[in-house]
Amino acid sequence: MHIETIVTNAKVYNTYTKQFREVDFAIDGGRFVAIGSKDELKKLTAKTIIDAKKRSIIPGLIDIHLHIESSMVTPETFSYALLQNGVTTIVPEPHEMANVFGIEGVRAMIQASDYCTVDMLYAIPSSVPATSLETTGGEIGIKEMDELMATEQIQCLGEIMNFVDVLHDQDSKTNQVLNHFRKHYPSLPIEGHVPKLTGLDLDQILLSGIGSDHTHQTVDGMRARIEAGMFVQIQEKSMTDDVLDYVKTHDISEHFCFVTDDIMTDVLFEKGHLNILAEKAVKAGMRYEDVIYACTATPAKRMNMIDRGAIAVGKIADFAIVDENSYFSFSAVYKNGVCVFDALLKENQKVRPDQFPAHFYKSVHLPHLTAEDFIIKAENTSGEQLVRVMNVKDGSTFTKETHVPLSVQGGMLEWERSDCRLIATFERHKKTGNRAHGLIAGDIIQEGAIATTYSHDNHNLLVIGTNVADMVKAANMVIEAQGGFCVTHNNDVKAFLPLPVGGILSEAPLEEVGRNVKQLVEAMKALGYKHYNPIMSVSTLSLPVSPALKITDFGLIDVNKGKVVSLFV
Repeated sequence: MHIETIVTNAKVYNTYTKQFREVDFAIDGGRFVAIGSKDELKKLTAKTIIDAKKRSIIPGLIDIHLHIESSMVTPETFSYALLQNGVTTIVPEPHEMANVFGIEGVRAMIQASDYCTVDMLYAIPSSVPATSLETTGGEIGIKEMDELMATEQIQCLGEIMNFVDVLHDQDSKTNQVLNHFRKHYPSLPIEGHVPKLTGLDLDQILLSGIGSDHTHQTVDGMRARIEAGMFVQIQEKSMTDDVLDYVKTHDISEHFCFVTDDIMTDVLFEKGHLNILAEKAVKAGMRYEDVIYACTATPAKRMNMIDRGAIAVGKIADFAIVDENSYFSFSAVYKNGVCVFDALLKENQKVRPDQFPAHFYKSVHLPHLTAEDFIIKAENTSGEQLVRVMNVKDGSTFTKETHVPLSVQGGMLEWERSDCRLIATFERHKKTGNRAHGLIAGDIIQEGAIATTYSHDNHNLLVIGTNVADMVKAANMVIEAQGGFCVTHNNDVKAFLPLPVGGILSEAPLEEVGRNVKQLVEAMKALGYKHYNPIMSVSTLSLPVSPALKITDFGLIDVNKGKVVSLFV
């Protein structure tokens, strides 16, 4: 029997026993066709023989919950980064691009993925917009979902974010979507975003069809989810000592997997992807074989991917050869039986320009801003005015509301003379022309300004500053570039990342974007920002499903009450 490839002298991970064994295996037509001893495979002849030199071989890693746009690169660049880190299949949800361009944005991301080596099996964004308290560029409803189901290969319904409506408003758009999806596409998983819910609330979430949760986990919350039959996706912020101890000491391997959700470009370039979490789990004491299982077999099962997740006859031949003295660094990665990454022959990334429709590069519909755009008119003409302030604290993307008295002069709020900073947002999708102003304090910049169109989920222009001149400079830099992330100080640009695709993506190579993102973080920290992830902190200040006080073009949002509140108390 003539076949394409035989791999010899390998220590191969067996998914079904969770053990390594010394075997050879054969590949033909992009699939594993035989696995056994040299004697068992001696009747086979192959065009190519690969000597694994006694190194370990594991299935290609699978990440079933992530957003490519969080890394601010195109699917093609993302694929290039993933392969180096052993990831061969992902389930991305193009939630951000959908918020800018609706169904056209989803289709554009899927089409851009056609050029990728990594298999990208998409989730339909279910929460666009997530609330009615912001202006987005696009919307995804039942009609758009049916269109995507009819024309694209869809793996699941993406995370249901508005769990409040699921619980308290039976006629809400969210519940209409859930009812429709369960009725018409019963075999597809429905992903969830259900922080802290337990008891009857959790039961109601499961009854609605939502089958997973990827939010920040505690041991009690994780236990409650698994006991109720919910699948848990553990991202890095949930990998606390107590959660990992629970995973190590309880037989729950079929009920969880590891996912990345969001990874910044500098981390992706310098450290890795899903393999970062896998390494961390092993170092925390999880058995190596169990970690592999949680990054391959269980995610495949959750997403009904019966053709992958194991090195077994009939499965797609996705696998990685592990570096010596390593757990999740790789000397070579194979996709469909073909080597797609070799550490010794690593090539610089070649980038295709203009991967998206022409109007995707002209999505920031705003004139240049001036100092007048950053004036806050007070209710009083003089004296003091009590105002609401968003407080940022390192370690979380949640904010806290406080009330602070600020002086008023000539009917204008004198925020520049206070310890508060100004935060402003400007609708840029050419729909409403809305704008809103707020005040912010805490572990943020103490000098200069920041402006960006990368602001969840609406991706309107968001500007934060300690003075008007720097805010105008940063905002206009972003507007002129048709999207980006800019840091200014003393009327000088300290760091800038152009994001010309929809105002949220770059078509530059991974190394260049990673370097620019690192410079952004350093510039923000130099101006006093104290946060484990400054970019994520800034970009979620406009996210009206993340407690407690946020800002959109509608105004200040009391997230817990789900309503707009005045700046003035």
